[in-house]
Amino acid sequence: MRNGPFGSFGAQGPSARPLHGQGGLGIEVADHSTSLTPASEKIDFGNEVDFYGDPVWGLNRIGFHVFQTAENVTYGGPGNVPNIRFEVNPNPTAAPATIYSSMVWVPRPSPMTDRWSPYLDATTTGRWFLTGNAGTVTVCNQTTVCTFQQLKTALNDGGAQPTVHTAAVGKGRDHMWIGAVDGLRINRTVYDFESDGARTRRAN
Repeated sequence: MRNGPFGSFGAQGPSARPLHGQGGLGIEVADHSTSLTPASEKIDFGNEVDFYGDPVWGLNRIGFHVFQTAENVTYGGPGNVPNIRFEVNPNPTAAPATIYSSMVWVPRPSPMTDRWSPYLDATTTGRWFLTGNAGTVTVCNQTTVCTFQQLKTALNDGGAQPTVHTAAVGKGRDHMWIGAVDGLRINRTVYDFESDGARTRRAN
């Protein structure tokens, strides 16, 4: 949790400061920094309590604002941005033994750099995939990514409904990235990240 960041030199107007309050959730990951393959870092910041057991089909408003820098684009291209990740029990009818997967949203590139983006809506933009066997049986995986509605349709396969374990925002394991997110929205709650903690706001 941190104050800012604020727009780089010359940035003015609402996009030059955090969209909620005075702070944001700073995220920093390095590349070529671990003994793993790939060697880059990974970080997630989330909640392992409040969403446990919630139905995946009940997710209908998801997104955030991101502070993207020109340097981050040089590190990994315009798509080098943080993501939202839900750990879920996908309950696929075709593979009932598959009880765990990560449901990941990869946003579209931020339309601006060195300042805060407008709200990036995960339900209408970007791409989604499921990890592991759930991605294989639903054909929503990192090779054949889906829209949010395609993902929910694939999980609505006539069996037990999928449920959420955890929710998080994070980055990696791919390219170096130094920036921040704010205004993480999950349904009617917006999480305002400040230097003294995460505050919840009721979405309009």
